[in-house]
Amino acid sequence: MHCTLPSPLGTLYIAASDDAILEVDFRDDVMPLSPPASSLLQAACDQLSAYFDGRLRRFELPLAPQGTPFQHGVWQALQTIPHGEHRSYKDIAESIGNPRAVRAVGLANGRNPISIIIPCHRVIGAGGKLVGYGGGLERKAWLLQHEAGQKESGR
Repeated sequence: MHCTLPSPLGTLYIAASDDAILEVDFRDDVMPLSPPASSLLQAACDQLSAYFDGRLRRFELPLAPQGTPFQHGVWQALQTIPHGEHRSYKDIAESIGNPRAVRAVGLANGRNPISIIIPCHRVIGAGGKLVGYGGGLERKAWLLQHEAGQKESGR
């Protein structure tokens, strides 16, 4: 099952099984909008819309990203980064107990199939540099600014 959702950053493609979200991805190609075909997809659309409206800071959805055990460890670590904050690839490598795996963390981050909900956009390069984001650096910058603005305003 899947649906599409318009967002301030373009169309989001959302795929799910019967019981978990499998993918959230930006689609720059012209896709027809398709409504949610299940209550889970509807919940994902509602929560993503609330996130973009500044009314949601933490997603409450069952997730089932497909990946290796290492990738799953990285994706779990990403979900611990508080809304409005960011971490370096080195921080994530250290948090998973593998401080020398900075490059592997970057690769796992780049293969995150559930954008925004698993907040890979909150990972930045050394010295605060914006690097690597599957949706494009402009979107990454927008997401970080969006969350920072909510944190400052207390929303």
